[in-house]
Amino acid sequence: MNSPLQHTASQAPQTALASNKVLRNTYMLLSMTLVFSAMTAGASMALNLPYPGIMITLVGYFGLLFLTSKFSNSNTGILCVFALTGFMGYTLGPILNAYLTLSNGAEVIMMAMGSTGAIFIGLSTYVRYTRKAFSFMGGFLFVGILVAFLAGLAGFFLDMPSLSLAVSAMFVLLMAGLILYQTSSIIHGGETNYIMATVTLYVSLFNLFTSLLHLLGFMGDD
Repeated sequence: MNSPLQHTASQAPQTALASNKVLRNTYMLLSMTLVFSAMTAGASMALNLPYPGIMITLVGYFGLLFLTSKFSNSNTGILCVFALTGFMGYTLGPILNAYLTLSNGAEVIMMAMGSTGAIFIGLSTYVRYTRKAFSFMGGFLFVGILVAFLAGLAGFFLDMPSLSLAVSAMFVLLMAGLILYQTSSIIHGGETNYIMATVTLYVSLFNLFTSLLHLLGFMGDD
């Protein structure tokens, strides 16, 4: 008869293999959605499409996020992920066109893009090689993102640029924390659905990029 210790030891390699599979599938799907999102953003820029507005953006984002979560255990969920990331890419196009009207707009975009990539690679590598657990950050991140989201809406509707800048700085820190949290959750078996893991990391990268874009654009242009 196997002892509980032997049973636990035999389960450990299986858990590690499952976690590695989720991580591999997440990175693969994330790469494809980033490329697709970049394509829709490029098309939106080339066609000079207008920004859909804050209400349409929020309804579209949360609606597609709900559908992705609902169908996350089926192939339909993958289609929902591409619909969500494609929609977010479309909303990004007009924002990038606006920054390109600045004297240093192209440099700001490239700096924000490079910084986003460097932060993601650095944090992901750190978690993967140290295997530190960041599950303790879950509650803090949830509250922080909710507060920052509401503050961002207040800054937008009340036309308070200083508050919007503060929110962007908050989102840079919160999205960095979310990358640590989600990657750690995958590695330690807390997240077993690669579709939802992909969505979380994509949203982290999207918000990190747009927040850096806002901060760098403010510092580089009067």
